[in-house]
Amino acid sequence: MFGNFRKLQLWKSSMNLTTEIYKLTRNFPDHERYGLSSQMQRASVSIPSNIAEGFGRESTKELLRFLYTARGSLMELSTQLEICNNLGYLSEEEHSSIQRLADEVNRLLNGLIFSKKKLRSSSGT
Repeated sequence: MFGNFRKLQLWKSSMNLTTEIYKLTRNFPDHERYGLSSQMQRASVSIPSNIAEGFGRESTKELLRFLYTARGSLMELSTQLEICNNLGYLSEEEHSSIQRLADEVNRLLNGLIFSKKKLRSSSGT
């Protein structure tokens, strides 16, 4: 119904963000392996996963639910990035770079949510 999610710039950008989070967390202290590193990896994986799952659903309403879940995971990840920055786990360059990726995903995700909400309200579904 919704087409191939792999063609979406949003999905591609969120996959890039996830890859970068995994690379970044490799350098965290060992005691964070099952703490912050794991949390950040799970939150980042949740973003493209929920986008993909939403596109496999039958209605715009269901798609939106999964897009909102992806956005929640992105907000969780943004908070975790700030914690990492506060703890000194990230250089300023690393923090800026990953935050730019997160901001891009947020912008694209909000745009898709807005367009699907508009489509849904105009079609009455």
